[in-house]
Amino acid sequence: MLPGMLVPPCAPLRLTPGQRLARGVCRALAARGFACVEEMVPAPGLRVDVMALGAKGEFWVVECKSGPADFRADRKWQGYLDWCDRFFWAVAPDFPQELLPGDTGLILADAFDAEILRIGPERRLAPARRKALAHGFARLAALRLQALRDPGPEAAIRAGLSASDV
Repeated sequence: MLPGMLVPPCAPLRLTPGQRLARGVCRALAARGFACVEEMVPAPGLRVDVMALGAKGEFWVVECKSGPADFRADRKWQGYLDWCDRFFWAVAPDFPQELLPGDTGLILADAFDAEILRIGPERRLAPARRKALAHGFARLAALRLQALRDPGPEAAIRAGLSASDV
């Protein structure tokens, strides 16, 4: 590893269309001062594509939709509203935006970057939920970082990954 590197370089991954959108979203949000975790489970039965934590402790949820069928099949997204201060959809530029609810945030993304077109309304989390969410976010991020340093199957399971992901 080169001096100053936090993690070793890795080979390019094959990403699904939704994962490519999430990658671009995470890059853009990082440039805005957010730390991002992909595929976080804030509560049993819910898995958000991107959970972003801002410098002031705000949580944003971003759901990445690869196409209209992916959006129409999502029956759980309204449950995510209770787990964030702001909610966004991330879609590719060719996605028919009129399908998306107008009272939510909208991000256009690709694998390399993203642009926020619309900021959705703020729904402030209750302090106890914010604290629990911050704890879960920190724990998941730390476990995933540890899994990078020790990529054995046991570390992957602790990080919420399957053994085939390592």
